[in-house]
Amino acid sequence: MATTTSITTTYAGEFAGDYISAALLSGVTIDNGGITVKPNVKFKEVIKKVATDGIVKDGTCDFADTSTITLTERIIEPKTFQVNLELCKADFRSDWDAIQMGYSAFDNLPASFADFLISHAQEKVAQKIEQNIWGGADANEGEFDGLVALATADATVVDVVGTTITAANVIDELGKVVDAIPAALYGAEDLNLYVAQNVYRAYVRALGGFASGGQGANGVGGQGTNQALGNVMFDGVNVFVANGLANNYIMAAEKSNLFFGTGILNDTNEVKVLDMADLDGSQNVRVILRFTATVQYGIGSDIVLYTPA
Repeated sequence: MATTTSITTTYAGEFAGDYISAALLSGVTIDNGGITVKPNVKFKEVIKKVATDGIVKDGTCDFADTSTITLTERIIEPKTFQVNLELCKADFRSDWDAIQMGYSAFDNLPASFADFLISHAQEKVAQKIEQNIWGGADANEGEFDGLVALATADATVVDVVGTTITAANVIDELGKVVDAIPAALYGAEDLNLYVAQNVYRAYVRALGGFASGGQGANGVGGQGTNQALGNVMFDGVNVFVANGLANNYIMAAEKSNLFFGTGILNDTNEVKVLDMADLDGSQNVRVILRFTATVQYGIGSDIVLYTPA
């Protein structure tokens, strides 16, 4: 009988940070630089906001206060999450070299199998984090309040009531958002129009040719629907595709005003791959990891939220 090999692997500390970073930082919004990442938030971090009234006054010979300074704050407090994943080795025999796994019914666990399981977990975590950043609701299992939920509850956020977006109306609807951007914010280097996938698709299709929309019958550059688009702009504002946004949602904000907080570099992070064969006689393999994550923004009045009616 072949010797049964049980591999119990624990990735902790620095290595855990690498694995969990790969999971958390590979979502579209974070990976493409759409949000400011604040790592090493162990418990809470305070985001200070400074507001002043008119600071320029007529000159005099004396020193006189020229402004009222108001300090307020928002709290970024990552929420703890965990992944408990269990897979049966038998389900993957056809995908792995039989020599690596062994010919015995008591399969050996190939080293590459642990890498596969970690990669699988990373993909799932990254997908969920992307969804949570925009559409998460703290009351739901495995979620924190996303930017849409936070902005919806904030009376200082500029609200634009919209509709279902199509290629026929996307120019007008995006225009409503840009028109609502505060004058002091328009033109900021890191200002983005964060749009749902369906909004982006409608915009690209519109660029493909609507004579009444000003693009000409053959679209931008005369290419019709064969648009080879790189950095897409609208009225001078960068268009950022946020896969986590629900259909027909748009948010205008500065990247520097949006924050993703996590403790990914804390030494308490662990990723474990456990072969359960010697523990309970099963053919199961478990992947266990923990991480923290949340989002927050600084100034609500510098955000425009377009919500479909």
